[in-house]
Amino acid sequence: MASIDSNPRPSGQVRLVRVPEDRAGQRLDNFLLGQLKGAPKSLIYKIVRSGQVRVNGGRAKAETRLEAGDEVRIPPVRLSEPGEKGAPARGLLDAMAASIVFEDARLLAISKPSGVASHGGSGIGFGVIETLRALRPNESLELVHRLDRDTSGLMVIAKKRSALTELQALMRESDADDGRGIAKRYLALLAGRMPDGTMTVDAPLHIGLRQGGERHVQVHAQGKPSLSHFRVLERRGGHSYCEVRIETGRTHQIRVHAQHIGHPVAGDDKYGDVEVNKRLREQVGLKRLFLHAASLEFSLDGGRAHYLLDAPLAPELVDVLDRLK
Repeated sequence: MASIDSNPRPSGQVRLVRVPEDRAGQRLDNFLLGQLKGAPKSLIYKIVRSGQVRVNGGRAKAETRLEAGDEVRIPPVRLSEPGEKGAPARGLLDAMAASIVFEDARLLAISKPSGVASHGGSGIGFGVIETLRALRPNESLELVHRLDRDTSGLMVIAKKRSALTELQALMRESDADDGRGIAKRYLALLAGRMPDGTMTVDAPLHIGLRQGGERHVQVHAQGKPSLSHFRVLERRGGHSYCEVRIETGRTHQIRVHAQHIGHPVAGDDKYGDVEVNKRLREQVGLKRLFLHAASLEFSLDGGRAHYLLDAPLAPELVDVLDRLK
């Protein structure tokens, strides 16, 4: 039976790959991204949905968690050869190098700029991970988690496989239990006047697809459990600058929960208030989503190594707050 190649590239034949011990618990889509280097995520979802990918002979979903020893059927896929799509632009390379806020032997943390995708694909040539790999071609770098393209702030990249495995387990613990794995804190400007104190939103979220394959998330009884806590830090210009702590990490969670309580995130062109966004753009120059991943807190080595990582509020968002009266 075929095994994982240290530098896998697809051929013109179907491959059958055994999941090794250190990949146990990994999602199928993330496993395939590692096997099909350079494949856009849209392609990964397409071959999974069409049934071309099989796990132990049966169809599986992108979010399926793999177990050691599982046999994954990977169809032949045409990918660009290394060097075909060039290199990241110098401006992006410089921005990514300047974004590093923490580094040790096993982790790298950056403050991702708004507008930069976590990874390439769907018309995006280079995201965070491709650019970091171009900056450090001799290092093994893997995304621990993702941020929406329009969200700025803290992202963690693993430099060691052991750190990646442990952090992914903590992420699953956060999503499945009650947020004990990793403490996640965001900063957001919400439209309108939120009430004083902390507002907890416990509303399940379901991911749907619109025409063209665009993901759209909504509160739905059949969705996954999702829990967010919104706390007003101060009020500016009739709006609410908030700290948001999330106990689960669902797609677009903060944005949809904010919309659900009638106070959408400022600058959100998917779930937000069109008129509010227009006024903020004209009056204070808000040209992006006002959502920033501010900090992550977790422990590795079974609790012996504690991390509290911070990313300062993006300068353009500080400017918006300064202009709001």
